[in-house]
Amino acid sequence: MRRTLTPVIVLAIFGLLVGGLFHYAVDDSSEASVEHYVLSAVDGAAIALIVWTTHLYLTAHGGWLRRLPLMAELVVRSVIMALVVAIAAVVLEVVLYRHGLETKWVRDTFLKIIGVGLLLSIPVTAIYELVRMIGGRTLLNVVLGRYRQPVREQRVLLFLDLVGSTTLAEAMGELRVQELLTRFFSDIDAPIVAHGGEVHAYVGDEVIVTWPAGTGEPTRRYLDCVFAIEDRLAKRADYYRKEFGVAPAFRAGMHAGPVVVAECGDSRRQIAYFGDTVNVTARLQAHCKEAGRPLLISRELLRLLPSEPDFAIEPLGATQLRGRAAPIDIFAVARRASC
Repeated sequence: MRRTLTPVIVLAIFGLLVGGLFHYAVDDSSEASVEHYVLSAVDGAAIALIVWTTHLYLTAHGGWLRRLPLMAELVVRSVIMALVVAIAAVVLEVVLYRHGLETKWVRDTFLKIIGVGLLLSIPVTAIYELVRMIGGRTLLNVVLGRYRQPVREQRVLLFLDLVGSTTLAEAMGELRVQELLTRFFSDIDAPIVAHGGEVHAYVGDEVIVTWPAGTGEPTRRYLDCVFAIEDRLAKRADYYRKEFGVAPAFRAGMHAGPVVVAECGDSRRQIAYFGDTVNVTARLQAHCKEAGRPLLISRELLRLLPSEPDFAIEPLGATQLRGRAAPIDIFAVARRASC
């Protein structure tokens, strides 16, 4: 809920400020009353939220847009945004000021509103895309310069990959498998975001998800995220069978512990995670096949769960993971069968 409300609140405040400044810069000095400033501020906030809603709609339902060449996509988006701002401006002018459209307003103010709305949509869209690319918390830390020097953090990591992708590539061809992976990653994104996770990277047929592992109350959201992904894929199984001839399944490993986070690279900078926690999580995910279990977790992750998490947790004992000298205690996790 907070992830939904935060941008709405920020944009509403931003729109209020822009609306007030627009009234100060454009409108006649004879209208410099508190009432007109308030109405202009409300007007600005409403347009900002309408533009934001349109952007979210195009992002969620504009698959056809993303298939266009980049320049064509930008032109179409701009035309749609211009139409939305124009309609919103006209409706708000009538509703807020309770009079018909005056010739002076159409001639002097209307086009300026459209121009300012489109101009301000550029940084808002850019910030939104950056958040989608690297995550809100990571973006904030990058802006603040937190990762210019290596930082040690406590993290929960999830490594989750598509089962049988190599076999699928042989049967379907690499292009079709890539289409399947693109759909798969898109479908599992909503459960990840809903449970507070951030996608760190997509590596081949694998996604790496991370959460800050704070010192707060125990939470089951990490495992709930995995089972929400399972539910999402089950709900979409018929679509996958119809489109690709197979319903995707996954294997997942989860671990918690210290990681070193730092900015890496020069021509293309990115945030990278280092340390034993990353290696153990990757080994856990790889061990799922050998153990015959779709979800394995470590004792360190188990300690972060509530004392009665309402899951079927099966101890598999101290296990020597491939490429690691010291064994670790691992557990297979599944949902309890409903009576």
